Amino acid sequence: MKRRDFLKNSLPAAAVLPAIVDGYSVKAFNASSPLLQALMDPTIDTDHVLVIVQLNGGNDGLNMVIPISNYNDYFNARSNVAIAQNRILPLNSYANTGLHPAMTGLQAMYNEGKLNIVQAVGYPSPNFSHFRATDIWMSGSSSDQVVSSGWAGRYLNTEYPNFPAGYPNSTMPDPLAIQIGSITSLTLQGPGVNMGMSITNPTSFYNLINNMPDPAPNNPMGHELTYIRTVATQTNLYAQRIVAAANLVTQQGAYPTNNSLGDQLKIVARLVKGGLKTRIYMVSYGGFDTHSLQVNATDTSTGAHATLLKNVSDAIKAFTDDCQFLGVQDRVVGLTFSEFGRRIKSNSSVGTDHGAAAPMFIFGKQVTPGVTGNNPAIPTNTTVNDNIPMQYDFRSIYASILERWFCVPTATIQTILFQNFQSLNLCNDASCRTTSTGDPNPSGLQLITNYPNPFTGSTTIRFTTRGGHTLVQVIDMLGRVINTPVDRDYTPGTYTVSFDSGGLPSGVYYARLQNGPIQQVKAMLKVR
Repeated sequence: MKRRDFLKNSLPAAAVLPAIVDGYSVKAFNASSPLLQALMDPTIDTDHVLVIVQLNGGNDGLNMVIPISNYNDYFNARSNVAIAQNRILPLNSYANTGLHPAMTGLQAMYNEGKLNIVQAVGYPSPNFSHFRATDIWMSGSSSDQVVSSGWAGRYLNTEYPNFPAGYPNSTMPDPLAIQIGSITSLTLQGPGVNMGMSITNPTSFYNLINNMPDPAPNNPMGHELTYIRTVATQTNLYAQRIVAAANLVTQQGAYPTNNSLGDQLKIVARLVKGGLKTRIYMVSYGGFDTHSLQVNATDTSTGAHATLLKNVSDAIKAFTDDCQFLGVQDRVVGLTFSEFGRRIKSNSSVGTDHGAAAPMFIFGKQVTPGVTGNNPAIPTNTTVNDNIPMQYDFRSIYASILERWFCVPTATIQTILFQNFQSLNLCNDASCRTTSTGDPNPSGLQLITNYPNPFTGSTTIRFTTRGGHTLVQVIDMLGRVINTPVDRDYTPGTYTVSFDSGGLPSGVYYARLQNGPIQQVKAMLKVR
C-alpha cells in the first residue's frame, strides 16, 4: 500500500491533516493579507446546506413511487413483486401516483409540503455496472466520459479555489464538505484535491467528541495506527471545530433506533445547528441490489425492499423534524440518489434486475412541493429488457440545486457540469430562483407527438417550443439515445422534423422534448 493511501485510510475518521498535501507541508500565510483574503473568501456568501443521501445498490424506484394512473400496466409487468393497489400510500391532491406502504414518513412530508418527487431521472445511454454507474452520478459526467473529479467537488472548488492552502481560516474555519459512513467519495473530489473529509461511522464521531481514540488491533501495527491517530487528532483544527460545534447541541429530536441512516443524519443535524459553515454533507445507506427475494411472496408490501424503504423514510422524516426542532429547517435541503433503477419487468427470483431511470426525492422545508414529471410509460407487453425512459437528466437536478439553492451563476454551472442543463423549480429560495413558478406547462398540452404512430420506416415528430434551446431525443427501451433530431435554438412556435428509423428493430421508442424547464416524453411504436 502506498504511504499516501495508508495515511488517507488510517487517520481518525473525523480527522485530516490540512497542513500536509501529498507529503508536503503547506505554508500558513498571514490571514490579514488582502490577496489571501481574496483567494479564501467564498464567491457566494450563503448559509445554505445540501445533504446528499446515497442509496447504494440500485433502488427499485417503480416499487418506491408507484404509478396509480397506469396501475394495470405496472401490475402486469411485475405481478410477483407489485404492491397491491389498496396498499399504496396516497398523496394529497395528487391521485396519479402513490408511495410504497412502508414510507409513511415521506408520505407525511409530502402532505406537509416538504417533499418533491422527481420522476424518471437518468441519463442517455445508461451504464448498468454498479461501479461505473456510481462514478457517473458522482462525477456528473456523461456515460462516455471518465472524469476524475466530482460535481460537488468542482462546485466547492469554484467557491474556494485556493483550498487547501491557508485553510482553515477565520473566513472558513470549517470543513467544506463532510461525508459520514465511508471514506470521502468521488462526489467531493475537486479538480486537484479532495474538498471534503470523512467520518467513517457514527461511533467514530462520538469517540471524537468524547476525546476517545478509535480502537485499533492489539499488535505492533495497531500500536502504530493508534499513534498516528492520536497525533493527527491533536493537530487537526477541523476536528476541534467539529467537537466545538457538536458540544453546542445538547438536545435533539427523536430518531428511529437500529437505523444507520438515521444515525448519520442525526450527526448532520447536530453539526448544522452547532454552527459549522460546511455546505455539503453526504451520507449513505446500502442494500438496494435486490435481484432476488425483494418482497415476501405472501405479502409484497413487506420484505427486504420494504425494510430498506422504511428505514430511509423514517430517517429522512426524523432528520427533517429535527431540523425544525433545532431551528435550522430554512437552511437545509436534501436529495436522494441511487446509481440506477431496476427493470420494469420483475424476474423469476422475486426480484428486479439492473435498470435505467428512477425517481429522486428532494426534501426540506424550502423545496417546491409536488411531483415533477409524469408516471413513466409502461408498455402493455413489457419484455425483460425494457427500461423506464428518462424524463430528466440527473445533471438537471444538480444544476437546479446549484442555481436555486447555492445561487451559482449559469455560466459557472456550465463549467461545473460541462454543458447546459435545464433548470427545474425544485427550491423555494427567493434570492436564487427565477421569477417563474408553478407548472411550466399548466394547460397540460401535448408538446410532442409523432405521425403516423405506429410507423414502419419513418415518422414525423411534431413539437412545440417556447423558444430558446430546444432538444428532441429518440430513446430506445434500454435507455440509450439513438438519435437527436433537434438540438438548437428556436423562436417560439410549432415545428416538425422527420425521423428515419432505418434498420432499427420493431418495438417501442420514446421521443423526448426538453425546452428550458419543460420536458415531455412520448411513446412511439415501430412495426414491421
